[in-house]
Amino acid sequence: MFTLRTVKAQPAYVTYKERYKVDLPLQMAECEINYVRLTKLLINNQLPALQDEFRFMVARGEQHWLHLLRVTERSPYTTTLELSRTALDASSNWLKMPKLTLRMYHDAKLAEVLAWEGHKRLRPRYEYPNQSMYQSDEKYQLNRFLGEWLTLCLEHGHSLGATFCFE
Repeated sequence: MFTLRTVKAQPAYVTYKERYKVDLPLQMAECEINYVRLTKLLINNQLPALQDEFRFMVARGEQHWLHLLRVTERSPYTTTLELSRTALDASSNWLKMPKLTLRMYHDAKLAEVLAWEGHKRLRPRYEYPNQSMYQSDEKYQLNRFLGEWLTLCLEHGHSLGATFCFE
């Protein structure tokens, strides 16, 4: 009538990965520092408030990249930007940097990645595995990547003004 099921003991080598939990303070800190980095880039280029396209160079060793920061939408509290990079040397075209869509929230002083190369509406957490094969913390990784990219631009970037030179 009733079947008694016994729980089989799992071998010691079997482990279960705990579900990813969003670290909101860490993500907000990353977005705050990205806002500061973006603001520094825009101020260092002495850009007028209504200019919609900003170009600057980044040089590392023999490689030179042209960066384009384009405003796609403006509102009183937010600005949506598109950040892309083009290699000037034909030898480095094999590895393209993704085109990132960013949003700056001026009232909260935050900047986050909204999309990259057609991937839109990033969720803070994904179940893994999933159909798109996103990592559990995909949004945090992209915001971290943006922070590293902006740091590289601030450390090795040059304005495209009349006094521009590669050194």
